[in-house]
Amino acid sequence: MSVSPISSVVLQSAQQQIQQDLTTVLAAFSIPEPLKAAVHHAVMIGGKRVRPALCYIVASLKENPNYAAARRAAVAVEMIHCYSLAHDDLPCMDNDLLRRGQPTCHVKFGEDTALLAGDILQSMAFEILGSRLFDETQPAVDAQIVLRQMQILATASSKMVCGQVLDLQAEGKQVAQDALEEIHRNKTGALIQAAIMMAAVTLYQGSDAEIPLLRRFGQAIGLAFQVQDDILDVIGDTEALGKQAGMDAQLEKSTYPALMGLEAAQAYAKELTDEAFAAIESFGEAGQELRDLATFLLLRQH
Repeated sequence: MSVSPISSVVLQSAQQQIQQDLTTVLAAFSIPEPLKAAVHHAVMIGGKRVRPALCYIVASLKENPNYAAARRAAVAVEMIHCYSLAHDDLPCMDNDLLRRGQPTCHVKFGEDTALLAGDILQSMAFEILGSRLFDETQPAVDAQIVLRQMQILATASSKMVCGQVLDLQAEGKQVAQDALEEIHRNKTGALIQAAIMMAAVTLYQGSDAEIPLLRRFGQAIGLAFQVQDDILDVIGDTEALGKQAGMDAQLEKSTYPALMGLEAAQAYAKELTDEAFAAIESFGEAGQELRDLATFLLLRQH
């Protein structure tokens, strides 16, 4: 299996779009320095932008009059992700010094400002969902879509925090696979699934058959993403990853390679990706970009 060139094009397009939209959004908020600089650092220094890409792809599965709501969702979910990274990197958590090839937020701006940058990014995400950004030609936002998106994002954010707690508690321990999956379906998977579902509600009603299929797809690639992250921490290098390689072992974290062995973890990531493919088989050609992105996530090297 090789990475499709289509997946690279889709991801690059998503990265360009989210950078533009994040720039627009940050300019709309009045934030004092040095907090403004810390927020900009946490959000704008790059990254794969997988969650926004998933928003855009799902929102484009068919003609979508609510596409602006999906653009706002892409911004909101990425801001929640960036807030979580700023907090995860803090000395009281994972104590990371490098993120996306740059000094982490607390290294550059201090722990207090990094903590507050994460705090304000969380509240900004929900404010954006209820705004009219990218949709100025419409008389009003669709309140039902906004409410459903807020519920999805709030639930996923809470699960992410619970997953982080479980992850910290598992340090220095050997946990069973079901416990490890509970950690990562919350810590990593919930927000990836939220990106998909926040876009899905701009297209489908709750009773539509596509909704549970997209949810299953999100569950599978969310877990596959984490398994591959664990693998890359073992086989990757710091320069390629943009963060310190080997940190899982240093922190004695429970990981899939540690639990299963490297080869079995790699096979499990492939199995989860195949589950994701099966979930959206009925989408046919319309689901090809989702399959391409899932393949990229499985085969990525950073």
